[in-house]
Amino acid sequence: MTKIVKTRFAPSPTGYLHIGGGRTALFNWLFAKHHQGEFLLRIEDTDRARSTKEAVDAILDSLKWMGLDWDGEPIFQFSRRDRHIEVAHEMVEKGQAYFCTCTPDDLKKMREEQKAHGKPLGYDRRCRDKGHTSGAIRIKAPTLQNEEMLIQDKVQGDVHVALSKLDDMILLRSDGTPTYMLSVVVDDHDMDITHIIRGDDHLNNAFRQNTIYNVMDWTPPEYAHIPLIHGADGKKLSKRHGAVGLEAYRDMGYLPEAMRNYLLRLGWGHGDTDIISTEEAIRLFDLKDIGRAPSRMDFSKLASVNAHYMRQCSEDQLITMLLPFIEKILGEKPDEIGIRRLEKGLHDLKERAQTLVELAQAGLFYVRHRPLPINEAANKVLDRQLLGEIRSILAGLSEFRNDTIETSLKEFSIQKGLKLGKIAMPLRAALTGMTKSPSIFHVAEILGKEETMARLDDLE
Repeated sequence: MTKIVKTRFAPSPTGYLHIGGGRTALFNWLFAKHHQGEFLLRIEDTDRARSTKEAVDAILDSLKWMGLDWDGEPIFQFSRRDRHIEVAHEMVEKGQAYFCTCTPDDLKKMREEQKAHGKPLGYDRRCRDKGHTSGAIRIKAPTLQNEEMLIQDKVQGDVHVALSKLDDMILLRSDGTPTYMLSVVVDDHDMDITHIIRGDDHLNNAFRQNTIYNVMDWTPPEYAHIPLIHGADGKKLSKRHGAVGLEAYRDMGYLPEAMRNYLLRLGWGHGDTDIISTEEAIRLFDLKDIGRAPSRMDFSKLASVNAHYMRQCSEDQLITMLLPFIEKILGEKPDEIGIRRLEKGLHDLKERAQTLVELAQAGLFYVRHRPLPINEAANKVLDRQLLGEIRSILAGLSEFRNDTIETSLKEFSIQKGLKLGKIAMPLRAALTGMTKSPSIFHVAEILGKEETMARLDDLE
């Protein structure tokens, strides 16, 4: 009987969910979906001093925002502490682990002696055959010389490590608390995880964890260690490269669909297409298409992908997502008149913006109350005498439409011996408070004659 594919995402709740973790979660989710399997969530909260409820909530919120739904309830690793302890003692009973009474001072002296004599650093197994009945519990790592352990990694290929490099790592500390290495293996086994997809900074851990699988006669999962994400400078992605928490990207106005698409293409390839829908990604996703080289974060590419998905949104969807950003900038909810203007102007606005924040800032002039704030660039092009003449022409229009406004101002520009842009720019500054906007003739139509006249009057 074929085993159902099960993947897991296992973040530590000691901070935000960074973008690398988001990509790892996405790859696990896609792989499980591709195989009609299960994607499980485990919160590795055994570091009680640093784990916080706020971090747990942030992780769950970020995954929900990304649209990465997990199967069942999240599993909290600390709640399984008794099970981890049970397995450590079981290994002792099998003769595959032992109690170690070495103190921190003992270990410090041991390392100093190793350094002094030029020996490899590591635990020298001095307690291995002493038969202690208390203390920390260490595993009995294989000691065969000139032999290797092989991991057939789905991304990295065949990876070997000499057995002599594997130490008798601690499974249970002297205070009775399980170590990360033990907890991870026990949980992955008990959860029936078939594939572990994680960053390649965990590749060395796989060999040590396989030692536990072998001692317990458990079948190890398949491994896929994916390269880390680097900044544009080729260095490991960090805060200095910009916002790296997923909640920060959400707050900067990126759409979850765009983030999924971008992160998918950050290390996974299928042809030259940059835009791949989630449905298509589930159909196509395979571990063999993950590259071995680190990917580089490209914010301009992310913005371009986001702009594509914004343009694909219906205007009702876009308004719903946009209003919280508008409200945050304004410090208050826009009134219904302003929202209706924004809805009418949204089609033109979204063609120019790459994020919801950019879109909100570009559309503020539709929802602001008079008098309109005028930015520095717009102030420089305001010509109040010319605007007075423009006002007179617009006031005389019986039909206040985009085409009639443009036609009348074209005729006026010819009479004045000016290019139409010289007429449109001060009008744009007066009606929007900025020097960039969609067609100012269309903007005036959306604002309506009364509001257009009032905004021009405010500048007298």
